[in-house]
Amino acid sequence: MTELNPQQFTAKLIANRYLPRDDKTVRKLLVDLGFRQEVEGNLAACGLRLLDHPFATHVAVALMREVEGSVFDDGEQWQASNIGFPKDAIALLVVLWALIILPKRERQLGREEAEGQADMFGNVIKAVGEDVSRGIAEGVLLEDYGKLLGGKGRINFMLPQLSRLGLIERRNKVIYEGPLLDLVFDYAEMAPRIIQGALGDLIRAKSGVVQIDNGDLADEEDLLGSEAKASEDVQDV
Repeated sequence: MTELNPQQFTAKLIANRYLPRDDKTVRKLLVDLGFRQEVEGNLAACGLRLLDHPFATHVAVALMREVEGSVFDDGEQWQASNIGFPKDAIALLVVLWALIILPKRERQLGREEAEGQADMFGNVIKAVGEDVSRGIAEGVLLEDYGKLLGGKGRINFMLPQLSRLGLIERRNKVIYEGPLLDLVFDYAEMAPRIIQGALGDLIRAKSGVVQIDNGDLADEEDLLGSEAKASEDVQDV
């Protein structure tokens, strides 16, 4: 396949909404500063920005902060998302993010610390391996959080929606992260709210999630900034 130029790659990324880090052109994006700057310039011309995190398995796009109002503000209220999600679906997404991504990030940071910094790129590759991210059984989700999220019937209705959008994957009655779950929230802002809030207490009580050191949060790149308010988070293209 012919190598894509920045314009072609930008179009492909917008059309697909996300691309895996092992994609040939994505690898170029991550190491070629000039190529990346052109892509980011193309996205900015459309009011979009690149979402990239060294611990995420994909890259994606999101709205620039400067244009959020034109998309989310309908003149009467601030919309919960730009993909038609009701607030209970956002709440379910937050719970799944907390149950899957928070423990995953703890394992990633722990693995990176244990292996040292000598092989920085090697550590990142190992830290995004399949063994780092683990799923949650649908039965456990329904049993522990069903009443809080509108009942089992409502959750069973919402899960396929999350799956179709690439936020989760469902395999053999187990929910795993989808390509966008690790990018859709600002980890540095959202994690402390969950860990130090009522949801963190609930999750620790039910599943024994270990509290992450706030010192680790300072090292995380700000991915979605101000969108990480519970009613404003999801904004995939």
